[in-house]
Amino acid sequence: MVELERQLKIIQKNTVEILPERELIEKLKSSLKKKKPLRVKYGIDPTGAEIHLGHTVPIRKLKDFQDLGHKIIFLVGDFTARIGDPTGRNETRPILSKPQIEENLRGYKQQIRKILNLKKTEFRYNSEWLAKLKLEELLKLSSNFTIARILERDDFFLRYKSGKPIFMQEFLYPLMQGYDSVVLNSDIELGATEQKFNLLAGRTLQEVLGKEPQVIITVPILEGTDGKKKMSKSFHNYIGINEKPEEIYGKLMSIPDSLMKKYFHLLTELSEREIFKLLKNPLLAKKRLAASIVENYYEKRKAEKAEKHFETIFQKRKVPEEMPVLQLKRENLKEGKIWIVRLLCLTKLTTSHNDARRLILQKAVSLNGEIITNPDLEIELKEESILKLGKRHFIKLKTT
Repeated sequence: MVELERQLKIIQKNTVEILPERELIEKLKSSLKKKKPLRVKYGIDPTGAEIHLGHTVPIRKLKDFQDLGHKIIFLVGDFTARIGDPTGRNETRPILSKPQIEENLRGYKQQIRKILNLKKTEFRYNSEWLAKLKLEELLKLSSNFTIARILERDDFFLRYKSGKPIFMQEFLYPLMQGYDSVVLNSDIELGATEQKFNLLAGRTLQEVLGKEPQVIITVPILEGTDGKKKMSKSFHNYIGINEKPEEIYGKLMSIPDSLMKKYFHLLTELSEREIFKLLKNPLLAKKRLAASIVENYYEKRKAEKAEKHFETIFQKRKVPEEMPVLQLKRENLKEGKIWIVRLLCLTKLTTSHNDARRLILQKAVSLNGEIITNPDLEIELKEESILKLGKRHFIKLKTT
């Protein structure tokens, strides 16, 4: 009973809902009695290669299960990624090609090994069974869901109400995610709160097909650096775990103070008591938060270096000691000058001429401490100059 209570307490931490909790308790009792680990499913569609801190919230919960001795099944939606999960979106996702999916998955695995033990993680691909599903079988499965029930979802309802298209394959997405649970015999499925409908679809199909239904566990959605919208690359408010330590640290120092408590709880191992004491001093708390998270994905030495970098730039208002260097040959300059927009593109800090122009007009670009406001400016470079973009990016320019 002591071990049951211990596991339950760890599982309950940082969750929103456990449905139904009494079934989870029974599953844990059975697991302990039979010494048989529970099968915990978590599905991803490899639609992007970069993992941000928002993604790590459910993955950290998976680690809890893995540390407790349970079996983690990482369900890779290589088939459903060709459809695109409509959850939380007000438009249809673009359909990805097989090479894109494979490339994204390689990047995903490389990053999640920072959190999970991949040797103890089972990877499955839903193309194994969904690609073989016959039309007759699909129709039989779909008979367990009504259009009215599916339209109850906010994402579908809002798109329908606003006249935006909803394609048939999107209606089938929850059904296919549910069928994954049937094939994998999952005991538990984990996901963010916005995934609740899809998670419940798994319970529905398991019951219909005579299997023991899975327990669903939802975890909170993490707001991004703006403090308003959920963390997402689409909203440009994300912090990637593969970004440079200095970048992760700097972005975390920019989050609103109101988010710190949530970030501490969901992204660190600090105790409630430690968090309470830290929050009495917002600046020191934010520094501890940033350092803890950088250390999670890199090491203590790099976290300390990132902190020093931040203090140099933001608190002491100095130029960092180390920065990337861009070598420019004089013969490639026009009378010793270069168009500022072209220069920004050469640094690869901007993705296009339009992006460079936008940043200049936003007064986010400076050269040797002077803000540049004219996107048509031809600048004359000294032998060595410092280009600054935004608050954190510095590049040393050298002409040879």
